Amino acid sequence: MPFEPWQPGMIITEERLASISPEWQDWTPVWTTSTGAATPSFSNASVLARYAQAADVVFFRLEIAFGSTTNFGGGGGSDNWRFSLPVAAAGAQLIAGDGEAQDSATGGSPSSVRVPLRARLTGPTTLELEVSGGGTGFTGGYAPTPTGLIDAVTPFTWANGDFIRVTGEYEAS
Repeated sequence: MPFEPWQPGMIITEERLASISPEWQDWTPVWTTSTGAATPSFSNASVLARYAQAADVVFFRLEIAFGSTTNFGGGGGSDNWRFSLPVAAAGAQLIAGDGEAQDSATGGSPSSVRVPLRARLTGPTTLELEVSGGGTGFTGGYAPTPTGLIDAVTPFTWANGDFIRVTGEYEAS
């Protein structure tokens, strides 16, 4: 049942309560690129994608541990990654959540390089991730990283064992 704002005279029903009570469920994100070329694929990556909808607010959690056969696409720095949303959004949104990218090539946790990310909605069905600051774990502590939307080489060259972790919320259409 889609959400409908409360109006005078409405009766509380099981269906009505269910429409405003979030229940976490899985979704399978589709991984594409901004140009549609050099499309990546999860292959043996571990993907945890969960969402809950309360009224017209969608909460989401996306965690990806890339695997040895993950294909990161070949678009380089000009073909930004996109992930499909579990529920259509009301529109584009510059800030829909935050998270981190983790490069395991630096020796694994806790010495891994971690870079903060900002989740943004570039349309009603797509989520993109943008580098939102310098990373930690570099030699000497904190260091600037490439800026912009993530792709096959931003904020680092992705490989087996790297992670993306993002949480957020947005308005459903």
